[in-house]
Amino acid sequence: MKLDRKELNLPKYPERVIQFGEGNFLRCFFDWQLDILNREQNLNAGVAVVRPIDYDAVPLLNIQDGLYTSIIRGINEKGEVVKDYRIISSINREIPVYKEFDEYLKLAYNPDIRFIVSNTTEAGIVFSDKDRYDDRPQNTYPAKLTRLLHERFKTFNGAEDKGFILMPCELIDYNGEELKRIVLKYVELWNLEPEFKNWLEKSNVWCSTLVDRIVTGYPRAEKDELEKELGYEDKFMVTGEYFYLFVIQGPKDILTKELHLENAGLNILIVDDLKPYKMRKVGILNGAHTAMVPVSYLYGIDTVRETMENDELREFVEKAIDEEIIPALDMDKNELVEFKNAVINRFKNPYVKHMLIDIALNSTSKYKTRILPQVLETYKRTGKLPKRLLFSLACLIRFYKGVRENGDVINLRDDQKFLDMYRELWQTSDYRKIVETVLGMKDHWEIDLNTVEGMTDLVTSYLEKIDTKGVKEALKELK
Repeated sequence: MKLDRKELNLPKYPERVIQFGEGNFLRCFFDWQLDILNREQNLNAGVAVVRPIDYDAVPLLNIQDGLYTSIIRGINEKGEVVKDYRIISSINREIPVYKEFDEYLKLAYNPDIRFIVSNTTEAGIVFSDKDRYDDRPQNTYPAKLTRLLHERFKTFNGAEDKGFILMPCELIDYNGEELKRIVLKYVELWNLEPEFKNWLEKSNVWCSTLVDRIVTGYPRAEKDELEKELGYEDKFMVTGEYFYLFVIQGPKDILTKELHLENAGLNILIVDDLKPYKMRKVGILNGAHTAMVPVSYLYGIDTVRETMENDELREFVEKAIDEEIIPALDMDKNELVEFKNAVINRFKNPYVKHMLIDIALNSTSKYKTRILPQVLETYKRTGKLPKRLLFSLACLIRFYKGVRENGDVINLRDDQKFLDMYRELWQTSDYRKIVETVLGMKDHWEIDLNTVEGMTDLVTSYLEKIDTKGVKEALKELK
């Protein structure tokens, strides 16, 4: 069998979506969902992918007529290991904008195109005053987008019904608002007409999004085995976890109707404000990751899944979430517990080998953004210190000693100022001085944590036990 639309009886849908970015994430996340909506909800929306940067290392999706296989694997809500293979047919073609700029601009002439989606990485939504209107193309993604939007505006004489619904998926806060802000800066830089600015603001829907799915990409190590199982060659197959979540901040009536979301059964939420969902993800998913890393790594564990297979460590993680993270979050308790259960299943996924040392990158900053808010909120609400989250902080300080209990050197990766500070501190054997110094980083924490009653004493006692008795013995005493 070949990946051929005619042989597989797969239609080519009318182009209604422009997608900036051909990478694994969008293809295993947005295009996967779009394929389901096309086949099961009759959305009838094809995608024109724009390759936003100039490189030829990876061939265009056109060599397979836009077709590829999504391989979704993980643990479902019932705790069962599941695999789902799906030939995705939502992409029609890929346009290399640096080589086919005119073809790119022609997208503006298609009256049926309604949606613009992007994932140009966090560094993609930026402004550069070096971009010019007449560049072919402009350098930054927002500049390329502004040029396309202006072409659309001119082609249809500013018609109100020819605006777009924009759904950027870059991992920055309120990405739709930030993208709009930068596009308007290009309007000013290029001295474009006020009517265009008004059309951008009034006739286009700028949605912010929160996206969540671990996409492990092209399965090089399993390529031959999977192609034998599939029965065909696929240069663009992509693997991802079972769990996914797409939260869109925007007008519910418009988005539900135009995306055919009514009774679609997809994990797509249309909300008025992303913030609670961002706090939930950062607190429970990212917070649990950050809390487990130094504890598990010092324990002698290397991956997230192995952590979940260890009864003592799994109990530590689950109790940290249940008793110290969820109570500090302002959302419906049932929603938080449901999300927590999904997170635990994600951590157990046998198809994802998530190395703890990779998550450990910049852990000092991650602790501040992912865990400290819950520590301080718990203290504020109850007057009590969350012992597991602070035990994790003590393990983190011990982690930066740079050596495991068995003598193996730890590959520390963080800002040099933190590495220098920890190295100097660990030349002493004064646990209290070490803790007081770390907690006293007011420029980092935005508070002197030594002023939180009992925190210095508790973290110091944990650190001394961890360093002298080992994390396994210290954990037993934690109970």
